[in-house]
Amino acid sequence: MAQKTAAKQITEGIIWKQILAFFFPILLGTFFQQMYNTVDTIIVGRFVSTEALAAVGTTGPLVNIFNGFFTGLGSGATVILAQFYGAGNRQGVRDTLHTGVALSLVLGLGVTVLGVGIGPVALRWMKTPDECLGLASQYVRVYFAGTLASMLYNMEAGILRAMGDSQRPVISLIVACLVNIVMDLVLVVGLKMGVAGAALATVISQIVSAAMLLIVLLREKETPLQLSRLHIQPKLLGRILAIGVPAGLQLVMFDLSNTLIQSGINSFGSTVMAAWTAYTKTDALTWMVSGAFGVSITTFVGQNYGAHKYDRVRQSVRVCLGMSIATVGFISLLMVLFRRFILGIYTTDGAVIEDGAYIISVIVPFAAAFMPVEIFAGTMRGMGDSLRPTVIICLSVCVVRVAWIMTVVKRYHILLMLCICYPITWVLCALVFIFNYCRSFRPRLEQV
Repeated sequence: MAQKTAAKQITEGIIWKQILAFFFPILLGTFFQQMYNTVDTIIVGRFVSTEALAAVGTTGPLVNIFNGFFTGLGSGATVILAQFYGAGNRQGVRDTLHTGVALSLVLGLGVTVLGVGIGPVALRWMKTPDECLGLASQYVRVYFAGTLASMLYNMEAGILRAMGDSQRPVISLIVACLVNIVMDLVLVVGLKMGVAGAALATVISQIVSAAMLLIVLLREKETPLQLSRLHIQPKLLGRILAIGVPAGLQLVMFDLSNTLIQSGINSFGSTVMAAWTAYTKTDALTWMVSGAFGVSITTFVGQNYGAHKYDRVRQSVRVCLGMSIATVGFISLLMVLFRRFILGIYTTDGAVIEDGAYIISVIVPFAAAFMPVEIFAGTMRGMGDSLRPTVIICLSVCVVRVAWIMTVVKRYHILLMLCICYPITWVLCALVFIFNYCRSFRPRLEQV
């Protein structure tokens, strides 16, 4: 009965209310998940040094490359489970649950080994300055040591959201975030452990969130997780990989292009590096909102597509697109208006604040242009097509960015040339997605 009720909440009712009811818990959860790194950044920037702030920032793209691919693989399980759940296939839900959790453990172990082993080498390849390299290596080694917990949490949260439960993942993140704040103060401020202490605080908090959701799944009444049944079913694995591999490759290509951009940022020195770090943390709210709408539409479409309610799928695209553009546009406006005040939270260095304010003024006003990408890509994945959005994003965002960095930025080595590659690729990718959806996916929904 609980299963049917949860599914009904998404497959029936007023669409915008259902999307928002799903969106806000995801946003809140994403906010507290982002707070891990944000708290690290604030503590390090204020209590350690500008070089330490720059070191933490330069690890971001590298961490995302490793985590992104394996998280993308795991997202395939979330889509399949949502479709099973919407169709009322309890056995399919149970099998996907156990396969997904087992897969996350394997993937988490793989990321840990790779990250700890080659992370410092990759940082040097990224042209990290010598004054930041040692600190960045410390941070990345400790961070990757706790990746298993992060992978497990993301899978657990995705499974619960696919079943209509977006509240308990949020609760676990709130608790974990509080743990992270306390541990940052103890390890960085109290014990003077520097960037290693900040990374360790994040690892401890990730273990807490993963453990909390593991207990939730073990106690689930309808489809409980049974540790003795943890195994990867080859047939399900094939379906998961068919969706997850393209999603993972997309994230890798996206993060590789960002890594190249970070390499370009590093060439401007530690002040611009610190400014870029502060900007990315400042802009995190925009991408939290963007990502929350993307996850919401993917799950919403997955359940309704599985329930054969194609008209709701089509309507949800229009509703979610309008709400996301309006929300991101408003946030971007506030960020531009109050950019210096916000940047001052992360650092007291006037030069860093001025460079960060310049970066925000160039990039942030165009953030809403990326929302069609999130919504249409999420819709396609919810319908089971993960390859097409991957190809579109890789070509129109990643390839264009790489080409821009290697040609324009190389010739005109100024910060403006590097920054504007973001708005250019966002607009280009959005136009391609709009055209593709109108030509292929909308007619498909109207014909069935």
